[in-house]
Amino acid sequence: MSAIGVVSSCSRLRPGVWLLKPGMQKMSSFGLHTAARCAAKDYYEVLVLGGGTGGISMSARMKRKVGAENVAVVEPSKTHYYQPLWTLVGGGAKQLATSARPTGSVMPKGVEWIKSRVTALDPDKNCVWLENDIKIKGLPEGFHHPKIGSNYSVHTVEKTWKALQDFKEGNAIFTFPNTPVKCAGAPQKIMYLSEAYWRKTGKRSKANIMFNTSLGVIFGVKKYADALLEIIKERNIAVNYRRNLVEVRADKQEAVFENLDKPGVTEVHQYEMLHVTPPMGPPEVLINSPVSDEIGWVDVDKETLQHKKYPNVFGIGDCTNLPTSKTAAAIAAQSGVLDKTISLVMKNQLPTKKYDGYTSCPLVTGYNKVILAEFDYNAQPLETFPIDQSKERVTMYHMKADMMPFLYWNALLKGYWGGPAPVRKLMHLGLK
Repeated sequence: MSAIGVVSSCSRLRPGVWLLKPGMQKMSSFGLHTAARCAAKDYYEVLVLGGGTGGISMSARMKRKVGAENVAVVEPSKTHYYQPLWTLVGGGAKQLATSARPTGSVMPKGVEWIKSRVTALDPDKNCVWLENDIKIKGLPEGFHHPKIGSNYSVHTVEKTWKALQDFKEGNAIFTFPNTPVKCAGAPQKIMYLSEAYWRKTGKRSKANIMFNTSLGVIFGVKKYADALLEIIKERNIAVNYRRNLVEVRADKQEAVFENLDKPGVTEVHQYEMLHVTPPMGPPEVLINSPVSDEIGWVDVDKETLQHKKYPNVFGIGDCTNLPTSKTAAAIAAQSGVLDKTISLVMKNQLPTKKYDGYTSCPLVTGYNKVILAEFDYNAQPLETFPIDQSKERVTMYHMKADMMPFLYWNALLKGYWGGPAPVRKLMHLGLK
């Protein structure tokens, strides 16, 4: 049997910092070859590069198929974070510590943990060697100043909460970059939490809240976009479309935006609080890699998650070119499909299970309200519950804040949760 490589989720969390979650394999000896001194051996039947959500989940599933001794995970980080919770950390509703666990504690028992980074991939020889910088001028050094934060990094998420608490009067600016991002709803979730906090603390009348987004719409699915626009109007939030943050002058509390519809034209805004969503992209090891497309994303079939050129290479999560939102919910659904795909490939059979692009974004609109957006490749709602999920609901907030973290740590990372499709089918009496 040929070796299997799984490339899992990866995203850049702040300018200059990339988190990898990918994988590869061996060739002539039907194992995965690793050129690394820190590996226990130089080949594995399944090698997972990256110990993020997709990597840990798939390594747990692969362990049950081929045995723990035949699976290895390459991951340099000592701590594993449940990043969807950072929206609530940035809003002061949760503590950062509750989102963290030692990587060793979530690593499937018996699976080899290779504490290293990937430096190169060679799928033609089934080898992995272990060991593009999009930037906003003025960052990351600007994060050393007050009044600026980002929920996209463990190093800056608590700065968001500090800036939120210290706000006095003026512009509160929230940004969305001109690149793909991890969880496209998160940049505005913190905005709604901030608005709610200032309402609660009597500062709302002193805050001019602005959402400067590079996009031309507030959200990619019309049903949820309509609901969000109503909330934005009701809460008197200014939205500036097609505006991309290009520079932060933290010493002057100024943010510079380019007008994407007028090349060369920039706007400077003074801020009392600035939440930055950094530009993101594929990790350097994937750029110009034979496993990647022309941009640098792992090039996989959007239905089977099998690589388009290398049949024993698969992708899951943020580092793939799957045309859907990059979320933990998407990874859950992908893991269920990929489990079936790899099982059939190992038996020299063709994959039959198809991924429909399911993803979910719990849009936090307050400290006890969430719009649960769920949709597919076609940007059509694919909702789990037989209710209108475009409405703000307290129950959905508790699902986001309390139930989903439990499901993440105890089911998804252990390879037992493949998304809500069975629940959806039950809830809709088999009609969805």
